[in-house]
Amino acid sequence: MPQFFFNKRLIVLLVSIILLVTLIGISLKERQKLTWPEQFIKDAVGVVERVLNKPAQAVAGLFQDIEDLKRTYEENKVLKAKLDKYAELSSRVGELTKENEEFRAILGKEQSLRQFDPLHTTVIGRNPDKWYDLVSIDKGAQQGVKKDMAVITDKGLIGKIKSVSQFTATVELLSSLNRTNRISAFVQDDTTIFGLIEGYDKDKQALIFTKIPSDAVIKKDQIVVTSGLGGIFPNGLVIGTVIDAKPDEYGLTQTAYVKPAANLNDVNNVIVARRTMLAAQEELQ
Repeated sequence: MPQFFFNKRLIVLLVSIILLVTLIGISLKERQKLTWPEQFIKDAVGVVERVLNKPAQAVAGLFQDIEDLKRTYEENKVLKAKLDKYAELSSRVGELTKENEEFRAILGKEQSLRQFDPLHTTVIGRNPDKWYDLVSIDKGAQQGVKKDMAVITDKGLIGKIKSVSQFTATVELLSSLNRTNRISAFVQDDTTIFGLIEGYDKDKQALIFTKIPSDAVIKKDQIVVTSGLGGIFPNGLVIGTVIDAKPDEYGLTQTAYVKPAANLNDVNNVIVARRTMLAAQEELQ
């Protein structure tokens, strides 16, 4: 009995192998028409592929989009850093260009001070409560700075030294409301018209030019310069230009308003006009 089952199993195995080889031969043979089992299998596989294809593509596209967003974020981060650096460099270049222009203009101004020894200084402080009155500079007594010395920029006069310490000094601006802050000046014209700069009008943002003779003809845009008669300021330093003039209340003199040549709100690099020995001797004479 066991021998019978063994032979039966062997026969089934041989028949199965023969059928398998036959099916393989048939499938490998070129045919124009598939059998119905082949058609069924191919159609079933095709349906499954169609069903799974769109979700698979969607998932693949999602991962691709996430990767693209990540790459775009990193690229934007790098570009932003470069733009910030470019903006910083552009700002620095602008500052250096402005300083270079100021230095060039100041060098030219130094040549016009004649008997005065120009000392280049930098503004290091400005009190917001006294914005129109005072600024601090980085040179003092050790560099030869003394009280009442004139202080200018490349555009013109801005004030005088008010007080001095060993390494710094305080400059009293032309716009100071201190009534003792007076400058002897004149209008550049065919005839010399003298007066005094004393005071500042905040509303007009102009210096008050007083004691002008009543018969003097004052015109808009005339240039006002230092006369040098006070012994403090060198002769011929530009103060500003006339923007308006009117007689005083008694009609004996005139008062003019002068727009400062230098921007008193933006003072960075200045010159202190130190008096030389020759200038001091000329004052004594």
